[in-house]
Amino acid sequence: MNETENLDAVDMPGMEAFTFGDPIPVMEQWQSLYWGECHNHQLWYAPPYDPDALSKTMRASPHHSSAIFVKRNILASTFIPHPLLSHRDFSKLALDHLTFGNAYVERVQSRSKKTMKLNVPLGKYMRVGTDGKSYYFATHSWAEPHKYKAENICHIIEPDVNQEVYGAPEYLSALNAAWLDESATLFRRKYYLNGSHAGYILYINDPATNKEDIDAIRKALKDSKGPGNFRNLFMYSPNGKKDGIQILPISEVSANDDFFKIKEASRIDIAAAHRVPPQLMGASPTNAAGFGDLIKAARVFAVNELMPLQQTMLQINDWLGEEVIRFKDYSLLKDED
Repeated sequence: MNETENLDAVDMPGMEAFTFGDPIPVMEQWQSLYWGECHNHQLWYAPPYDPDALSKTMRASPHHSSAIFVKRNILASTFIPHPLLSHRDFSKLALDHLTFGNAYVERVQSRSKKTMKLNVPLGKYMRVGTDGKSYYFATHSWAEPHKYKAENICHIIEPDVNQEVYGAPEYLSALNAAWLDESATLFRRKYYLNGSHAGYILYINDPATNKEDIDAIRKALKDSKGPGNFRNLFMYSPNGKKDGIQILPISEVSANDDFFKIKEASRIDIAAAHRVPPQLMGASPTNAAGFGDLIKAARVFAVNELMPLQQTMLQINDWLGEEVIRFKDYSLLKDED
């Protein structure tokens, strides 16, 4: 057998590469397309957006959720509870309206048609019937939907320019900013958990390393991810070469990391869409001057945003024929000289 035949007879290992998975974002852009029209689903019309996507996006960015919650909290703080509608139910109503651009109030009547209570079904699952005489509460495709008579439902909407069946939230233009904020946070978290580096290539060209050794190294590296990721890795190769195993850094992120710039840009876009002063959302200023007078900002916010929301909620009184929705003066406006 000659030298060439000897080389062919040897089972030479091929090049092998592997990597590990990335964090999964709460929401991807394609899942929350705004369709601008309401598709007919036999019993009801579908909303012009994916309600599940909006509910998940609410948790994607702290600035986005904080803007919604601060509006809800201030609006709820001015609400005067009524025997038919508790403070808790009104808080749910406000949160649905701010999140989905739709909120629903159900009138529960006695046999004599007297209003006994006002319920607030979850707006995420409410659907407008195609017959114009009913509403449906539909949670899953396999579950039997609950039907309401249209006369017993007050549908509060944030008007949309493309259709009039459902409302649409005002912040749709800021969804990309919320997702960018989430992506930047996930990248930073991955960067930290990875040992504050952008990753590396573990290059092994030692002929003494066999397939079992490669699998063992793969498992050891995979187990070092997450909690305890700063542990050391011991490698023993008695017949190995000096440069048989090398660690080749890909790059260092610290030199050109735009994390804080991205977070600031996304915060500005989200705050602009919600029109909430940053100091009311708990944001910290990035300059020495700060955000200005907090009291003045809160008063302007109350006049421009709180009062219109209160007027929107007052339409429940017109529908019910009874003054159930009442508001007291916002304390900062009441104390204004």
